[in-house]
Amino acid sequence: MSYKNLSKSNVDIIYEDERIIALNKPAGMLTLPDRFDKNAPSLVRLLESELPNVFVVHRIDKETSGLIIFAKDASAHKMLNEQFMDHSITKVYHAVLRGSFSHDELEVDIPIMANPNGKGGMIPSARGKYALTIIRPLERFRLAVLVECNLITGRQHQIRVHTAAIGYPLLIDEQYSGVKEFYLSSIKRKFNTGKDVTEKPIMKRLTLHSSYIKFIHPDCQEMKLNAVYPKDFEVLIKVLRKYA
Repeated sequence: MSYKNLSKSNVDIIYEDERIIALNKPAGMLTLPDRFDKNAPSLVRLLESELPNVFVVHRIDKETSGLIIFAKDASAHKMLNEQFMDHSITKVYHAVLRGSFSHDELEVDIPIMANPNGKGGMIPSARGKYALTIIRPLERFRLAVLVECNLITGRQHQIRVHTAAIGYPLLIDEQYSGVKEFYLSSIKRKFNTGKDVTEKPIMKRLTLHSSYIKFIHPDCQEMKLNAVYPKDFEVLIKVLRKYA
């Protein structure tokens, strides 16, 4: 089935049947409609314009790209939601972290709670909710590492908070590491843009991508879905391979 509004917004359909639809969300797009800016694009608004029923199963951050699943009926929503609630779904994100990650596998078991100072976001705290992330390196570079993060629980900003807490924050994450853009000049020796030329960032959003989900389909068969990297994430990896 062709969806005109999804196509216009560069949202790729990874999988669809009568009960679910899985999308590859572009970075910069909301999952849910914004409470204050009614005109801000969101996946829910796009889907509601083309489907009779849309049920939100889970969500990913605006500046995170990748795989997200929606249900098309109430019973499918209930079954999928229960799997997320009991942590039986396998959710794997790919992330580029800052630093020399020396572990072959690292379990990060740090409780998380909302930041009480009113500035938003989450913080690690013994008073927070249980949160577990398993981190495995996929490719190491001189100043960074590409990892997969198996999200055992699904707390808000969990990967971002956990990686920052252990000293390997996302390469780009203004909220948790103070870095909002990544430039070639930061890793390429003798870099020169030329006179009167302003360097453009290689990437300017979270270095985080929802890559893989394994779950039980509402019709009871096991399903495995993958989302390919968007162009900016691919370019970042190529640059790190070449210069870092």
